Amino acid sequence: MSTQTSDLLAAAAPRTVDVVRGISDDQLDLPTPCSDYVVRDLLNHLFQVVVNFQELAEKRQVEWAEKPDYLGEGWRDRFEVETGRLIAAWSDPSTVEGMSPRMPMPQTAIGGMALLDLTVHGWDLAVATGQPYHPASEVVAELRDLVEQLGPTARKMGVFADPAPTPTQTPTDLAHLLTQTGRTPTWPQTP
Repeated sequence: MSTQTSDLLAAAAPRTVDVVRGISDDQLDLPTPCSDYVVRDLLNHLFQVVVNFQELAEKRQVEWAEKPDYLGEGWRDRFEVETGRLIAAWSDPSTVEGMSPRMPMPQTAIGGMALLDLTVHGWDLAVATGQPYHPASEVVAELRDLVEQLGPTARKMGVFADPAPTPTQTPTDLAHLLTQTGRTPTWPQTP
């Protein structure tokens, strides 16, 4: 059994898992495009997203710790396991039905938020640690629509920064998505 959400998560997850596996311990204190996070902080945030959105698929309450620590022994393997659980959690058609009892939006948007974090933070971690990152085109297309819907509210809540300038060359779909979430696709820029 699967849903569009679980299929998209399944397309996105391996690319981000590969990036996470490629992060060395000596890169954990590097800066990221998320100015409030170094690599370690962003990994912990993404881990928390992957774990908590499993519960949100089941329409259960979650706890958002301010400074979670998931980076104990074997964290790279555990991240892969947890992303598999995330995909499985969203594969039941009942997970995408109706409104979220925890947030005032459709469950499909909640699943989309998990996909957005998995994809955009995968890019953040990749560029911060010098790794390639090429998300699936169907994932980027889905996320462009989601960001258009959620963008204004996300900016008011401080989840997204204001849109960044679009690169002067013809922007890719990924570059457009990144600018709409307040990222500079050419990060890091030299002065």
